Amino acid sequence: MQWTRKQVSILAIVAITSFMGTFLISSVNIALPSIEKSFNLNAITLSWVVTSFLLATAMFLLPVGRWGDLTGIRKLFKIGVIIFTLSSLLCGLSGSGTWLIIFRFVQGVGAAFTSTTGPAILVLAFQPKYRGRILGISVSAVYLGLAFGPFAGGMLTQYLGWRSIFVTSFVLGVATTIIAFLFLGKDEAAPESKKRINLKGTISYMAGLVTLVYGSSNIPSTMGWLLMLAGTLALILFWFLESRSDMPVIDTKLFTHNKLFAFSNLAALINYTATFAIVFLLSLYLQKVMGLSPRDAGVILIAQPVIMAIFSPIAGRFSDRIQPRYLTTTGMAMCTLGLAAFATLSESTPIWFIVLLLVWVGFGFALFSSPNMNTIMSSVAKNQYGLASGTASTMRVIGQIVSMTIATLYFAGFMGHLAVEDVPNHLFISATRWAFFTFSIISIAGIYFSYYRGKMDRETSK
Repeated sequence: MQWTRKQVSILAIVAITSFMGTFLISSVNIALPSIEKSFNLNAITLSWVVTSFLLATAMFLLPVGRWGDLTGIRKLFKIGVIIFTLSSLLCGLSGSGTWLIIFRFVQGVGAAFTSTTGPAILVLAFQPKYRGRILGISVSAVYLGLAFGPFAGGMLTQYLGWRSIFVTSFVLGVATTIIAFLFLGKDEAAPESKKRINLKGTISYMAGLVTLVYGSSNIPSTMGWLLMLAGTLALILFWFLESRSDMPVIDTKLFTHNKLFAFSNLAALINYTATFAIVFLLSLYLQKVMGLSPRDAGVILIAQPVIMAIFSPIAGRFSDRIQPRYLTTTGMAMCTLGLAAFATLSESTPIWFIVLLLVWVGFGFALFSSPNMNTIMSSVAKNQYGLASGTASTMRVIGQIVSMTIATLYFAGFMGHLAVEDVPNHLFISATRWAFFTFSIISIAGIYFSYYRGKMDRETSK
């Protein structure tokens, strides 16, 4: 294995940005109780500190993926790093919960630019035989961010306050921006014959996501249901427009004519829907019910992402040798069992049991993620790498949004508009149990899509 200096530099840049994004997500989860007290937020509004970031990311992932194929992925990657860095500073300076949610939305836009173009940059820079390996390293960086985030976020929140998390992200962003402009290089000149992006489809897609997610936070009111209906209709319109467009944001034929691509993306959507809210729920559970400090809660929560970071590159390398679906199916099954076990949480659940479950789910997620991404990127042609990467990232973020939406629905049902700290423990635990039970049922479907996606043809995935 001989990689050039340029290849190593590109891998390092993408890995650092992957680390930076997930570091922020996981560290903010630990800081949520402190943010709630600082701005006097209720449980539903507090969830929007996380959801606004995810919503913005989901809104821009697909358009950026197509835009990158048309104008150049390296340029968009650099723009994303700048947006993410500046918005991190603004989040740290927020004077109210409303402004924090707004700046988190802007931060999500920057994350969309980097997370969509990053895997495409890697795939273009390396030979197909190294694809699983380098994607595994990139995914490992994601999990290192998830692993370091709870511990660092807990320490920063406890000793310097929650704003220090965003200041730290700003400093990391400045360093990453400098490195990207020095070493990433420029895109090749795009052919003049390329067409413009489908704006009607893009607007319909963005409007549908916003109204659907915002409506879910207003359930059980009539307006909430109407907004969700309007959002669903807008997304149906988006699919209709894309299927008839000459230059779509998403190539619907990839889902209707490419079973390997379609099932792999659906498996990713289900996996993230079932697993993303784990850290959100456990962060609140450990600090509210178990009475742990942000630092101690962070130390416990690192168990899952540490296992992910260790085993993702290994799973990625194995997916270069054996059919990825065997790894992903095993991983989904492990996640399903772990989520079902989390549904048994109570006030007397021992800490060692929680850590054991986090390790179990972390290993299952590691077996799933890298091989699944390898399958997605290997199931399309070279000129569709940006689109495939954007689609995969969109499945991930929409899954994360659905995961948070499910958690928020149970919070609304059991807690109303009360702050988390004011809710009796038995009500909070009931909401948490039902959320985990729901996630375990959803995860079962992921086992089906993981196994029945079909075989990956390595001869044509070049």
